[in-house]
Amino acid sequence: MAIEVGSLLEGRVTGITRFGAFVELAEGVTGLVHISEVDDAYVVDIHDFLKVGDVVKVKVLRVEPGGKIALSIRQAKPGASSQRPRGRKGDRQLGFEDKLNRFLKDSEERLRSLRRSLDPKRGGRGSRRP
Repeated sequence: MAIEVGSLLEGRVTGITRFGAFVELAEGVTGLVHISEVDDAYVVDIHDFLKVGDVVKVKVLRVEPGGKIALSIRQAKPGASSQRPRGRKGDRQLGFEDKLNRFLKDSEERLRSLRRSLDPKRGGRGSRRP
């Protein structure tokens, strides 16, 4: 059975790393589900979503010439979009004005911190001499 891009398959999780999970498909072929393709929510620890031995439904994203296979659990779900939601958790419920205000506040804090680190230190050795 040839594995084709876009096909939905079932597989068993055979290994978990900090960057994703290895899933064994039919005929012993193994592919990788990158951590960003595990769930729509932001995944910090993949162990919160998967464990070795789980049977999962995956979508084939890429089959590279070297035999590497990229898989997605997130896109295999019914009605799933290939576009990943961007931004911070909770930003999807915020309006444009709220997002803009958050951005401006974060920018000001970063600038203030940068200015503090670049300002010459006052006093101590090497200060002005009379």
